[in-house]
Amino acid sequence: MNLITYLVQHSQDILFRGIQHIQITLFAIAIAVSVGVPVGILISYVKPFKRPVLGFANLIQAIPSIAILGFLVPFLGIGERPAIFMVVLYSLLPIIKNTATGLASISSETLEAAEGIGMTRFQILLKVRLPLALPVIMAGIRISAVTSVGLVTIAAFIGAGGLGYLIYAGIRTVNTDLILSGAIPACILALAVDWLGGFVEKIVTPKCFKIKQ
Repeated sequence: MNLITYLVQHSQDILFRGIQHIQITLFAIAIAVSVGVPVGILISYVKPFKRPVLGFANLIQAIPSIAILGFLVPFLGIGERPAIFMVVLYSLLPIIKNTATGLASISSETLEAAEGIGMTRFQILLKVRLPLALPVIMAGIRISAVTSVGLVTIAAFIGAGGLGYLIYAGIRTVNTDLILSGAIPACILALAVDWLGGFVEKIVTPKCFKIKQ
């Protein structure tokens, strides 16, 4: 009961931190998509690039997020900039990998049929390969988006704000209600992002891929 009272009393601050959290997450994911999808397309066409690009993305995933933030602070300062940069780095692997995998999974018969009606490589990419690969690409973006919610929470340790600020403040003051006031909305936000990503994934899935239950 005390927690509910606390949440109600501090609802404005929680709402402000929640909006800030969403803004950072959306901005980082937008950058990651704008970088990751073209890179995924590139490595699906230029095979020699695939292994080093995915290797670099895997290497980033293996580095602890706190270490990345510590490395970025001397160059980008504290606040939102290093937080966004860190989230973008961690979001690239699922997007790049799923984009390349989705494009590679299209049957050769489909591509031959597209070539047979006179489509150029660029037209095949835009009108055949990308639409068919979109469900797989969206799955990668969905994974990155959900992961980003948690990463932005960690970024509060360098003054990025968001719901992580409440958790960090609660840890410093040993205030359980304050910790939960950041943790619960962050959890709800992650679930909402996952649901929204699944909804969009269903919309973009071609009807031929949908299996009736």
